Amino acid sequence: MQTNKRPTQSSKRPTRDVIVHAAAKLFRGFGIRDVSLDMVAAEAGLTKRTIYYHFRSKDEIIAAYLEARDMPNLETFKQWFDATDGELADKVEGIFRNLAVAAHHPKWKGCGFLRTTVELVKTPGHPAMEIARAHKKRVEDWLAAEMTAGGLAEESKTLARQILLLLDGAFSTVLLNRDPSYMETAGLAAANLVRHALATRA
Repeated sequence: MQTNKRPTQSSKRPTRDVIVHAAAKLFRGFGIRDVSLDMVAAEAGLTKRTIYYHFRSKDEIIAAYLEARDMPNLETFKQWFDATDGELADKVEGIFRNLAVAAHHPKWKGCGFLRTTVELVKTPGHPAMEIARAHKKRVEDWLAAEMTAGGLAEESKTLARQILLLLDGAFSTVLLNRDPSYMETAGLAAANLVRHALATRA
């Protein structure tokens, strides 16, 4: 959760975390390219020398920023899935419904992993790109595991990939149109895919 309090050297959190927190705030606000190390240092209340002590380059900070979001993002999906009442299809749709609620917030800016990869599209070997790919694969694998647990072992990988495509497509479309209802529509499509698979198997 974001706060308005600017981290300083006197913060109780480790200096590396202070730097990543400050960079994350700036990256979300201005994008990856427009944020300099000077800006990160000022936001963190640290010197550039201290920044370089913990990170060799801005690229390493970008990678750390995404790495810090990896498991928290996946855990949020899991919580929404588990908290949604109903059958497997309902739980999948619950992820999208919760994202639609989040997208109503005026400061919502979509998926940080997708935004970052768009800015780094000309550098496919960037460490942040590797982290983004690994994150999306973790989400896909988790969805496949839930499909298997719900009785769709044979279809699990295909369904997981389809749901992930709907998620990422919805992220982009909602960000473009500023209309969270697209997220709800994508959720309905994902739920219908699961229901159809279950009906076919039955």
